[in-house]
Amino acid sequence: MATVCSTIQQSLAWCQGTPELPGIKRRIYYISKDQIVSWHTLTYDALGRLTSAAYSGSFVLAADASWKFIDILPDKSQLTSEAQGEVPSQTQLNKLVAVHPSVGLDASALSAYVNNNDCVYLVETVRGQFRVVGSEKWQVKSTVAQDLGQGATGTTSTTLNVEATDECPAPFYFGEIVTEDGVINEDNGGGNGGGHGGTIIPWDGGEHGNGNGLTPVNNGDGSGLSGKEIGDGDGGNSLNPSNNLNLNPSQGNSEGDGEEGDDEEDPEPEPEPAPEASKAAR
Repeated sequence: MATVCSTIQQSLAWCQGTPELPGIKRRIYYISKDQIVSWHTLTYDALGRLTSAAYSGSFVLAADASWKFIDILPDKSQLTSEAQGEVPSQTQLNKLVAVHPSVGLDASALSAYVNNNDCVYLVETVRGQFRVVGSEKWQVKSTVAQDLGQGATGTTSTTLNVEATDECPAPFYFGEIVTEDGVINEDNGGGNGGGHGGTIIPWDGGEHGNGNGLTPVNNGDGSGLSGKEIGDGDGGNSLNPSNNLNLNPSQGNSEGDGEEGDDEEDPEPEPEPAPEASKAAR
């Protein structure tokens, strides 16, 4: 039986004037592969062709394991990707340059650790989407260079260089990120390549997250904000009109003063006075 080669091609549009914000944020995360119990997966068709550049599901970590962070200088750090190999076996080589300003004891200890380990890295873009540098299929190469500066005007730095082979440029990741300070994207349910919580909040120029690791709510207007975030700070003044104005006139005060059924009723007419009986007998 002949193999049916279906197409997975899609159009790629771009609207004139759409802003594309460059750069990465000041904190990246890393973890050793031996601390990952279960990996997320990419999406393929029946022929094994990649159909999405986003992972489905979340990393499952070993007990008491968590992602560690590295604070970097965003203006000196960069994430790039380039093709490598030959057709039909080409892959992507994702490269991360992360510059940490310190050269102290902790930075030096980190250098010794990642130099001889197989680690995975999470990099957050300016738009708030996480990209994965590292794959379960290939070993990740991490090297560290340190510069103590030169003279009174020199600059110190610990530079982490990462090279990771993958099937696409730094795949997107919308699942949970268990850190020392708590869980990022805790309520997202792992996602499926559609965005935070499985739903990317749409806007006029494309797809984006909320930029702070919190779970956005799709309000249908592209704002990605929940009622609590838009309201008065405690969730009481949300987009739910029942929390603000009483829109049902049958419930009394339409000003929303909290008192229902206080409309004044029309007063009953007063009875006419009885005629004087003394005037009848004269």
